[in-house]
Amino acid sequence: MEMNTIPTSLEIVPDIAGPINSDEGEGQLLAISEMSELFGVTLRTLRFYEEKGLLNPVRRGARRFYRPKDVGRMRVILQAKKIGLTLAEVRRIIKLVEGTTPRQDQLSELKEICEAQEQLLAEQEAALKEQISEVQSVKASLGSMLATEAS
Repeated sequence: MEMNTIPTSLEIVPDIAGPINSDEGEGQLLAISEMSELFGVTLRTLRFYEEKGLLNPVRRGARRFYRPKDVGRMRVILQAKKIGLTLAEVRRIIKLVEGTTPRQDQLSELKEICEAQEQLLAEQEAALKEQISEVQSVKASLGSMLATEAS
């Protein structure tokens, strides 16, 4: 009897690091509805990213078809969005990953982008904690005032 083997380690490669398939051939094309379903986004979202120049579907009449390169870009876009990067930063990442910069340099720059984002998020987290503390203080004061008014 053969046992299933479970890998003991799994290499996780962040989508933001690419690679984005640079094959300009049409290969496997996805209709806009298939692309929407694949990524769990609306058709409007896909059109928005196209309008912003982040996706470049093939046009056949009024229909849009997405190439493997667009699928790779969409993975990058969604992970970048998930960590809070701006559209300008997403453009920078796509340009970097699709460019001719040596891979080691690409990864270093991507790491720097993520470190800067982490710092920004940490600052936002500290500000939110301060706001929560202030709200709790105001609520406690209001509770005391209500108790005083009731007696």
